[in-house]
Amino acid sequence: MTPERLRAFCLEFNASVEEFPFGPETSVFKVLGKMFALTALDARPLTVNLKCDPDEAIRLRETHTAIVPGWHMSKRHWNTVTVSGVPDRLLREMIEDSYDLVVAGLPKAERLSLDRP
Repeated sequence: MTPERLRAFCLEFNASVEEFPFGPETSVFKVLGKMFALTALDARPLTVNLKCDPDEAIRLRETHTAIVPGWHMSKRHWNTVTVSGVPDRLLREMIEDSYDLVVAGLPKAERLSLDRP
């Protein structure tokens, strides 16, 4: 997946936005103010930090060498994924799961406004 496609995919979700709270080189993708993905789109190799269920995070790390505990994040709840090291389909699923986990933590009224109860 290219950096442009990664960015576009993250922005396809309801109410998702790209912000730069850590400087212009780091894209932070949020839903209603809560982060679900973090990446430096011009970095090589391209990596992205994604929220993950703790049990699933361990399974993914054991299965894919390109998935490691989240860099500068909670190692229990976040993974850092080297984009070129995983199939696009898996990466898309992980991004969507990250978004869904963040949405699940939002108040019910906000969840319902996103059509993701």
